[in-house]
Amino acid sequence: MASQETYTGQSIRVLEGLEAVRQRPGMYIGSTSRKGLNHLVFEIVDNSVDEHLAGYCDRICVTLEKDGSCTVSDNGRGVPVDMHEKGVPAARLVYTTLHAGGKFDNDVYKTSGGLHGVGSSVVNALSVWMDVKICRGGYIHHDHYVRGVPDIALVNGLLPTLGRTKETGTTVAFLPDPEIFEVTRFSATEVRSRLHETAYLNPGLTIVFRDERKDEPVEVTYHEPEGLVGYLREMNKSSEHLTEPILLEGREEGIEVQVALQYVNEFHENVLGYCNNIYNADGGTHITGFKTAFTQVMNGYARELGVLKEKDANFTGAEIRNGMTAVVSVKHPDPRFEGQTKTKLDNPDASRVVAKVVSEVAPRFFDRNIDTLQKVLASAEKAAKIRKAEEKVRTNLLTKQKFSFDTNGKLANCICKDPSKCEIFIVEGDSAGGSAKTARDRNTQAILPIRGKILNVEKASIDKVLANAEIKTMITAFGCGFSEGYGNDFDISKLRYDKIIIMADADVDGAHIGTLLLTLFYRYMPELIGEGHVYVAMPPLYKVVPQKGEGVYLYDDKALERYRREHKTQKFTLQRYKGLGEMDPQQLWETTLDPATRRLRRIEIGDARLSSDITEVLMGTEVPPRREFIYEHARDAELDV
Repeated sequence: MASQETYTGQSIRVLEGLEAVRQRPGMYIGSTSRKGLNHLVFEIVDNSVDEHLAGYCDRICVTLEKDGSCTVSDNGRGVPVDMHEKGVPAARLVYTTLHAGGKFDNDVYKTSGGLHGVGSSVVNALSVWMDVKICRGGYIHHDHYVRGVPDIALVNGLLPTLGRTKETGTTVAFLPDPEIFEVTRFSATEVRSRLHETAYLNPGLTIVFRDERKDEPVEVTYHEPEGLVGYLREMNKSSEHLTEPILLEGREEGIEVQVALQYVNEFHENVLGYCNNIYNADGGTHITGFKTAFTQVMNGYARELGVLKEKDANFTGAEIRNGMTAVVSVKHPDPRFEGQTKTKLDNPDASRVVAKVVSEVAPRFFDRNIDTLQKVLASAEKAAKIRKAEEKVRTNLLTKQKFSFDTNGKLANCICKDPSKCEIFIVEGDSAGGSAKTARDRNTQAILPIRGKILNVEKASIDKVLANAEIKTMITAFGCGFSEGYGNDFDISKLRYDKIIIMADADVDGAHIGTLLLTLFYRYMPELIGEGHVYVAMPPLYKVVPQKGEGVYLYDDKALERYRREHKTQKFTLQRYKGLGEMDPQQLWETTLDPATRRLRRIEIGDARLSSDITEVLMGTEVPPRREFIYEHARDAELDV
């Protein structure tokens, strides 16, 4: 810690231009993982979508190029290129200055996905190079940047031109910087999902996606004239429909509201929120307003029609939303989000306006569609009955059956009781579990051995899930309960361990065990993943012991190939670890348990809707979609996940 004498004015560092972005990229794009990498594409696309919202763009093209770069072009007005009062062309100001852009001028953009005005400049700062071509005023204006710094000279103070054109629009190409990002290959799956989603939210927009990286280039065009109704049909295409899609629309206080909902014969809800075309993974005030108002409307009908008697309690919101798929989309002139990645809307007026629109429009629909109303109430009634039955199951399985984990031979708990310092390793098998118990730091590391593969919760009912011995053990060990479709008994504040680490063998069976565990966490304890508590240990596959020098652990086949290339003349012995149980306690500590030397992979949810869909495909009961997914992604599974 700096003393008063050393902490002086010279200690205050001023980061010039875009240097702050390169110094702390996570503040602007969330992370430097593939999730953050893909976010660069979305920032540029969002600017083009804003041109569409303003009424000047109806076509966007996104291309993943062979050299690893991405090109986004639109037929909007083109970024202004005239001289700004700051003494530089307006376009250069947009791409090199934080908080500069037309989104701050309500006369230019009534609504936009951008809040901070940092998108284009952040992408520029985090790229090896960025190339910009602007068609405007009859000319093609050109600028180029290297790691955020312009390297093209101005002509009479303005951008140089490449020729004349009758077209208008902006084309931005950029190459992500490997000095910043952990990986630099865009995920075609995630980019395509986001672009298709954007097409559903903007019925008048056409988006073309091209992937030039494959041996046979891929081109897909997204145009969805049905809008949110088409979005619902796509999401529920494999489900049994209880109702047709319902569209509720309105405008209040300058905020446009669209809510599309549909009921299917499934026991869960799926409510997605968007503000100005941006997906809000953590919901926000617009979702709160919708849920509150819709619950009040449905309970009012239930009382009026006698579904609920005077002595009956109201249906809960979860019961009313049982089987519901809904998309809540608002267009807000001044959105406020939590963070640059815009995962949660924070405007109080959004809740008020959405609630008012739903309260007024929903009754007009249901008064004219009594059959649909009765199906919704029947679904809520069924959910209430199941919830009451499952409360008994939950009580029997989790309350009456107590576990003394420190004495039953399963959990080897740690001494420390401060959750922020504790971590638990879930280990498959008695052999690996025994080594881990011997090798661990008993003060902060707990070991929970499990036997083989746990139940696939994607295919099982809640009573079977809670009856599974291994799952009960984990739920009780973690201490925070679980979530399921009819309520939420999960309390993250009661979590006993800051890190939950899946430690399985580095083979197919180990990967399957890890996948089953992640499915359990994702479906029944999603907050564990959402708040960054779930990790996967990365044990080495090999140990190389040269004739001279110390042994080296290698974590995959590529590392082994690289070692062989770099040590062609050196003789060495190679040890292959087929499982964690083959390591002695010292080796297990050095490679997998020691916080100073181990490798952990933190599990994150990027696109929540896409993650849910993929989980359903890979772990669900239907075989053909799973086979189709595997065939489609087999060739690039390691590169493009």
